Amino acid sequence: MAEFAYLAIAPSGKEQHGRIAADTIEAAKAELDRRKLFVMRVKPAEARASTVPSLLSFDRKTLSGKELTLFTRQAATLIQVSPIEEALRTIARQSEKPHVRKVIDRVHAGIVEGRRLAEAMGSAPKSFPLLYRAMVSAGERSGSLPLIMERLADLLERQAEMRGKVITAIAYPLILAVFAIVVVAALMVFVVPKVVEQFDTMGQTLPLLTRVVMGLSTFLAHWWWALLLGLGLLAAIAWRALRHEPIRYAADRAVLRTPVIGRLLRDLHAARMARTLATMVASRLPLMEGLALTAQTVHNRVLRRASDEIVEAIRGGGSLSAALRRAGVFPPLLVYLAASGESAGQLDTMLARAADYLEREFDAFTSVALSMLEPAIIIAMGAIVAVIVLSILLPILQLQSLTGA
Repeated sequence: MAEFAYLAIAPSGKEQHGRIAADTIEAAKAELDRRKLFVMRVKPAEARASTVPSLLSFDRKTLSGKELTLFTRQAATLIQVSPIEEALRTIARQSEKPHVRKVIDRVHAGIVEGRRLAEAMGSAPKSFPLLYRAMVSAGERSGSLPLIMERLADLLERQAEMRGKVITAIAYPLILAVFAIVVVAALMVFVVPKVVEQFDTMGQTLPLLTRVVMGLSTFLAHWWWALLLGLGLLAAIAWRALRHEPIRYAADRAVLRTPVIGRLLRDLHAARMARTLATMVASRLPLMEGLALTAQTVHNRVLRRASDEIVEAIRGGGSLSAALRRAGVFPPLLVYLAASGESAGQLDTMLARAADYLEREFDAFTSVALSMLEPAIIIAMGAIVAVIVLSILLPILQLQSLTGA
């Protein structure tokens, strides 16, 4: 009886490595299936040591999200008209980036050795996430790999589009706010002291506003390093505190309860989960495994715990819509469309429609928010500059009134 090394996905959604004794690879896979493990790779145990050098190499680089999306689209197109081995070789040849060619060549080498595509992708786990490999494996098992790759490409492109919109929604106001802070700080540190020091010889009590601005200017000019140090210490303390699970959970819950930001995060997570589950259901991947894998990609602890509870509820015999409703953190529209899809036998279609609606709602909200946030930042900056200018003008007006008297 031989010994085989395997990589599988447990019902909880976590990767599980190990060894199993069996007469053949097929017998080993049958035993793993009996244990309710989703098999990703099975090979002779002695071959495992040969992968150690590549895993320990320090020059390994991974595919970025954009590169993975491009690879998936290229693969989805090429494997419809050519064998997988030839498609991978073509993609590697036309890639201009050395690290991309290296990753694809590693997968190509696995295909040449006789492995399945999902198994070959396991040699670069940081480039090809577990959820990605699970969907590829499901496509290979069902004989619909070209269709699965097409759906994966659509999914990744849609996620990249949403990620770009989120970055745009955050980056523009952030850049504008940073620029406003730099301008105000420059005025307070370099301009105000030079102008206001001319009033020191007046022998008169300066207006309250001028004294306040002068005090702030003096503090920023002499203690800016202390301010930066304090902000750095606060950031370090917050980072350390967030590494503790109870504090992180409380912080994530507080973020979700924030009136505007909380709703945006909730809808973005719901849209992403609905889009991913729609693709996985359409690809005939088990729903519970899809939920378990999706939950691992969620950063917000409250939403992740809710996703884990949904997995447990479905494992206990419940429906997806009932589990979503009990979680209490998902939009009612997603719950309603999931229930409609289950009753009509079109869960993938309804989940995709829910994702479309939530993404359109996010687009509309961010468009309105950006159109209001830009003038708000400009008005705030103008108000601060006006206060600084007024603090300079008040002593001048006071001096003129005294001269005229």
